[in-house]
Amino acid sequence: MGMSYDELDEFGKLRKISRSGPLSMFERLLYKWPHLKPRLVAEKVKRFFYFYSVNRHKMTILTPSYHAEAYGTDDNRFDLRQFLYDTKWELQCAEIDKIVLDNEKDALGKEMKKVSDGPPKL
Repeated sequence: MGMSYDELDEFGKLRKISRSGPLSMFERLLYKWPHLKPRLVAEKVKRFFYFYSVNRHKMTILTPSYHAEAYGTDDNRFDLRQFLYDTKWELQCAEIDKIVLDNEKDALGKEMKKVSDGPPKL
């Protein structure tokens, strides 16, 4: 899927415990992962939610299992969440793309300002 286990763990905690959707998860991860470019964070979030929406229905038929994580699966008796999702997430992805473009414009503007100021004066 293009994600490490640590990233998947972070996605799972944000989705289940913090109840984050694609947009709020992306906004949180922008600040949590400053070492990654916003475009890369956006790609990872979109990929995660694509696979989540493709496979979510399987959670309704799985047998109960024990997991020690707070976001682990349970026996699904009390899980009233939706289990059929549109895999495109069009509205959320469009908002994420807007934020990415704004961040790239800001970064480009800062870069251009640096260049126009010239070398530092001693």
